[in-house]
Amino acid sequence: MRALTVIPGHGGSLAVSEVPDPEPGEHELLVEGLALGVCGTDKEIARGEYGWAPPGRDRLVLGHESLGRVRRAPRGGDFAEGDLVVGVVRRPDPEPCGACARGQFDMCRNGRYTERGIKELDGYGSTLWTVEADYAVRLDPGLHETGVLMEPTTVVAKAWDEVQRVGERAWFEPRRALVTGAGPIGLLAALLGVQRGLDVHVLDRVEDGPKPGLVSRLGATYHAEDAAAVTERLRPDVVIEATGAGPVVFDVISGTAPYGIVCLTGVSATGRPLRVDAGSVNRDLVLDNGVVLGSVNANLRHYRAAADALAKADRSWLEALITRRVPLERAKEAFDGGEDDVKVVLTLDGEG
Repeated sequence: MRALTVIPGHGGSLAVSEVPDPEPGEHELLVEGLALGVCGTDKEIARGEYGWAPPGRDRLVLGHESLGRVRRAPRGGDFAEGDLVVGVVRRPDPEPCGACARGQFDMCRNGRYTERGIKELDGYGSTLWTVEADYAVRLDPGLHETGVLMEPTTVVAKAWDEVQRVGERAWFEPRRALVTGAGPIGLLAALLGVQRGLDVHVLDRVEDGPKPGLVSRLGATYHAEDAAAVTERLRPDVVIEATGAGPVVFDVISGTAPYGIVCLTGVSATGRPLRVDAGSVNRDLVLDNGVVLGSVNANLRHYRAAADALAKADRSWLEALITRRVPLERAKEAFDGGEDDVKVVLTLDGEG
């Protein structure tokens, strides 16, 4: 079968390779790969900046944003041939920490987890793949074109879940949310905010292209202004930060409403010093009972919440997020950013 592979730590090693067909174990699904989302983590691995091959191997099958259709399932299980599924990314380590042992592998304390397509486990970037039934999630059949958005949706499902849990330490009825960044994570965060009935605002740098229209179609408001000015004017109750840009992070922290919650989902680049009035930030957080938290990855609860959110979403809006589909044979093209790209997807089933 064909698979998208890379030698972690070696930039320029990305290739479509012939690899042996997988053999499903007793409790595993055999899945026909349909599509694979490409994100920043995949590009970092392709550049040689990140990633670990499986033990004893040089090459890693890339890809963690999966979508596939079940070809074979264990008898008497919860899955059947033809089911549309995605595979969970992270696995707890063999000797799990307390969080992993309780199914909260997204909160691993010791860092010895593994991840499909990222860390020591082959990913989902192949025409066939297997996955343990316990780490597969069924999707609504109507999501055959857009279910590849599932994994990034799990990231923001977790972010909103974390916000809710933190907020409920006292009376909590947020009305206005600001999402910074209108990439796939930001737009999906906005979708879930609208589904929660909030007045959602999205901030990004661009003034044209597909992003403003996508935000408007959600019923949200788009801004392409200075982050500090927008945050000060809106005074949001909740901020989902999806840029990882240091100045934006501190601008939104300083401008929320009292009892404001800022959830950071964007990973910042290191080595860029930034002048910050730390005393002012600290004073505002303390006097307003503010909270800043980081959120990464997702567990099975978040996958199921994401599946529900996508099932309820407007299908044409989800389809508009996927601005480019590239066949596996031309996979390298998916790693070159286009000016108007929102989400780029590799097609694994031979359809471009």
